[in-house]
This record gives sequence, C-alpha cells and structure tokens, in this order.
Amino acid sequence: MLKFLTTKIGRLRLIAFLEGISLLILVCIAMPLKYAYSEPSLVKTMGPIHGLLFVFFVVNTLSIGVEYKWKFSTTTWKVLIACFIPFGTFYIDKTILSKMAG
Repeated sequence: MLKFLTTKIGRLRLIAFLEGISLLILVCIAMPLKYAYSEPSLVKTMGPIHGLLFVFFVVNTLSIGVEYKWKFSTTTWKVLIACFIPFGTFYIDKTILSKMAG
C-alpha cells in the first residue's frame, strides 16, 4: 500500500481506485436505496465523498498529464473519461496507469 503513496502515478492509481469504488457504491447501492426504498441517507453521505474524490482525480490527472507530457487527445482524455463510467477507473488502472508505475 505504501508504494501507492511514493509516486504521483501511485497516488493517482489510489485516487482512481477510491473514486471507482465510490461511484459503484453510489450507483449500485445508494441510488437504488433512495428510489426503491425512499432511503436517501446513503446518497447524502456518498454523494459529497464521491464528488470530492472525482475532483481529486481530475486535478491529479491533469497535473500528471502536464508533468509527464501526456498527449491530451489520447492518454489524458482516456484517463479523464474513465471516471464517468462505472468500472472505468479500474480498466484505466489496468491498461494505462499500472504500466506507467513500473
């Protein structure tokens, strides 16, 4: 776990994982509870957490994209799009970020 905290790519991978988990909890658990059972408390809790992780992910992706001179039209764009799709951050971690981490 400490290896994720020692590099910028590692931190982005950790944020991507947490953002992906928070999106899945929000979409697959919290939203059904809210609309099927009129129980909005998990949405009220997970919504801001996911929002914060989303912003961290976007800011870190852009920062690393500039630092590593990623082409925006390919790498940066793919990584940014991933946070909008359930399981997307896990796919991007496997196909792009893990290869950059070494």
